[in-house]
Order: sequence, then structure tokens, then C-alpha cells
Amino acid sequence: MASKSPSVEVEVDDVAVRVSNPDRVYFPDSGATKLDLVDYYLAVGDGIVNALYERPCMLHRFPKGLSGPKVHQKRIPAGAPPWVETVQLSFPRWNRTADELCVTRLAQVIWAVQMSSVEFHPWNSRRADTEKPDEWRIDLDPGPECDWETVQRIAHLSHEVLDDLGAVGFPKTSGGSGLHIYVRIKPDHPFADVRRGALAFAREVERRAGGEVTTAWWRKDRAPEQLFVDYNQNARDHTIAAAYSVRGVPNARVSAPVRWDEINDCAPDDFTIFTMPARFAELGDLHGGIDDAVFDFRPLLEWADRDEAAGADPPIDPED
Repeated sequence: MASKSPSVEVEVDDVAVRVSNPDRVYFPDSGATKLDLVDYYLAVGDGIVNALYERPCMLHRFPKGLSGPKVHQKRIPAGAPPWVETVQLSFPRWNRTADELCVTRLAQVIWAVQMSSVEFHPWNSRRADTEKPDEWRIDLDPGPECDWETVQRIAHLSHEVLDDLGAVGFPKTSGGSGLHIYVRIKPDHPFADVRRGALAFAREVERRAGGEVTTAWWRKDRAPEQLFVDYNQNARDHTIAAAYSVRGVPNARVSAPVRWDEINDCAPDDFTIFTMPARFAELGDLHGGIDDAVFDFRPLLEWADRDEAAGADPPIDPED
């Protein structure tokens, strides 16, 4: 029987986090190990903490690395140290509650990595009022025959619509084949209102895109070469990978914040746990100013009222 690699201790935030099996290969294509994953999150510490700060966070865990099963974990694993913070959420559909990780400092991220977490999927609301989002998320989700060049074009088109609204968008690669844009909003509206406004925005992008974009919820109603603007990522309890989150793919891609002027010259595979530390050291957190660019969401609700008065359907409940 092969012996386990010895554990190591990582000092962060004045606490020692024990990392077991540091040499376990998590990403087979690159050979990246659990300790490589820890080192990556340490290198982008300010960025990942900013992305997760005081948000309920679901963890995507790979206890055996990517060669084993993925665990979607809402409840914090047993045995968490007292300095790991949580927030309790209710799930009325199942009549359950869950205490989810609520990051306020980097040691909590590294502890989650020790617990085999690769991906961090935060809510778009914060602990102070989990029912009022403060982050509007625009998910540009390409169909199976939609190329990256289309994603780039629609990102710029989305930027134009945001400019028309007076909203500041913070783009990032998804870590998959798409792109996300985050907008900070006042936490004045429930999830249902933010989803209505997100759909109104998506419809405006669709109108301007000349057939390249769809807002059709059902896959059967989308052409494979179209890009879907997924407004339902703003529904309650729907989460996407945070800025700086590693993705559970073999080459260890990262969901990477980018500048608008970089979009035409970048590709998802440019950003991995090996390339991002130097980039972060040079550029810092490209989403670091998001809390200073708060958008009043009411104009989008007016767009939603306008569309529905003209006969458009309200958002489809993703749970139906």
C-alpha cells in the first residue's frame, strides 16, 4: 500500500492550517497538486477574499482530486475550527436550513482547500441580508457551436448597454467557455426583482445582437450557435464560480477578472493556477473597485415593466 504524503502547515492570518496529502495530484493534465492549489489561493488572497466576502458560499469539493467524484457542499463540513465563519440559510422548497461558509479572511479559504474544495460558488447577496442581492450577474453562456469570438463580441455589446444605463461592469472569464460581468447594486430589491431586471437587460442585448443572442430558457428553443444570456443566474440560491475561483477542469483554469480592453486578446486557457499569480502580482485585484461603483437598479425594473406591458413574458422560474 502506498504511503500518504506527510502533511504541511501553512501560516495565514496568524493561524496554522494543516494541509494533508499536499502531493495529491488534483489536476491530471498539468500535474498540479493540492499544495499547488493552496499556493495559488495564497497568491491571489486579496482577490478571492474580496469576491467571497460575507457571502454564503457553496463549495465544490473533490476529495480524490478530479479523478474522483465531485461533491456539491452547502453545509460546512464537520470539524471546522472556531475561526471559520458561517451564515444560516433557509431552503423553503425542501423545508431545510444549511450553515454555509461565509468568508471574511484568507485562512478560511485555505481551510476549505484543505477540505478538498476546488471551486467557490458564492451567493450574490451578503450575510447582513441574504434575501437582498447586492450583485447583478450577467452570464454570457455560449451554445455548443458558439465560438469564443462571439462571446467577445457580445461582451462588448453588453458593455455598450451598461454604458447606456450608466452602470459599471466588471468582466471575468467564467473558467469555462463563457464570460461573466458583475455589477454592484444597492441591496434594495429581492431576488425576483433582480431577476426581472436581469432579463430586461438580456432582452436589450438580444435586440441589438442580430440573432447571435437568445434569452430562451429552454434549450430546445435555442440554436446551438447562439449565445444565451442566462438571467436566471440571479435567481435565489443560484451560484456561479467566484472571481479567482479555480475550476474543476483538468488544466486548472481559473475564473479570471479581465479589463475590457483585454477581452479581444484573451482566451479562457490563458488563465490557470500557474499563470494567475504573476498576473495578480502585476495588476492586483481587477475587481477591487467594484464596491465603489454601485448602480441604482430601478431603471432595469422600468425596462422590465415596459417589456411586460408590450407582451413579454416574465422570467421563467428555474425550479419549474
